[in-house]
Amino acid sequence: MKVLVTGVRGQLGHDVVKELEKRGHTAVGVDIDEMDITDASSVERVIKEAAPDAVIHCAAYTAVDAAEDNEDLCRRVNAGGTENIARVCSLLDCRMMYISTDYVFNGQGTRPWEPDDERQPLNVYGRTKYEGELAVERLRKYFIVRIAWVFGINGRNFIKTMLDLGRDHDTVNVVCDQIGSPTYTLDLARLLADMIETDRYGRYHATNEGLCSWYEFAEEIFRQAGMNVNVVPVTSDRYPARAKRPANSRMDKSKLDEAGFVRLPSWQDALGRYLRELGY
Repeated sequence: MKVLVTGVRGQLGHDVVKELEKRGHTAVGVDIDEMDITDASSVERVIKEAAPDAVIHCAAYTAVDAAEDNEDLCRRVNAGGTENIARVCSLLDCRMMYISTDYVFNGQGTRPWEPDDERQPLNVYGRTKYEGELAVERLRKYFIVRIAWVFGINGRNFIKTMLDLGRDHDTVNVVCDQIGSPTYTLDLARLLADMIETDRYGRYHATNEGLCSWYEFAEEIFRQAGMNVNVVPVTSDRYPARAKRPANSRMDKSKLDEAGFVRLPSWQDALGRYLRELGY
């Protein structure tokens, strides 16, 4: 199978290409230099030349706070860019997988979000990703996979930030009232490859198993890394951000079971493997 992957220089796109190649598929990785997704003619030319059986769309504008002041750019990338790709996938009748986010929900309550729950985005980033979902849902062969709290080798993430802070500080303050599931791109890439090899289309949620707060995540990072750092739990109102963050990022993944897909390992197990990859 031939699969075009956008955002190849990002955390997830990088690992998706490696996983596809490991399975013997032909992976065509592109980023902004090869295909500017906001340019409809560029998208059409590149995808038609590649003639893929499927597209896994990982590229996105993900600077959540900056998006509040750059709404037009964020929308051009997340909504317009996704619509450009979806249009060509429709022309070629190929599968499209769109990587989305729990930010399409309102982030309230404690019940895990189900794939078909009502979408009520709470910030610009979430709204533009929701608009991207709507563009993809017009296709016949689509997957929408919502992810959260992602970390990988290729790029910056919460774990790398904590490790950097821990080297220079004895104490760090970390938010304790936002709950979710850390997700390793290496594990996620395996699941996405499993999915794109099938025709079990629809909306899914995919994270590593288990829940924690950012505070609990930080404590486990330092524990597994063997670093003696005091982590102080603080509430979100102590760190007001430009964009509102979801307090509830719990994701219901039972649809993976129903479709016959294998869930990801626990986030603690994923963290351990990731830290070993980083040399800890």
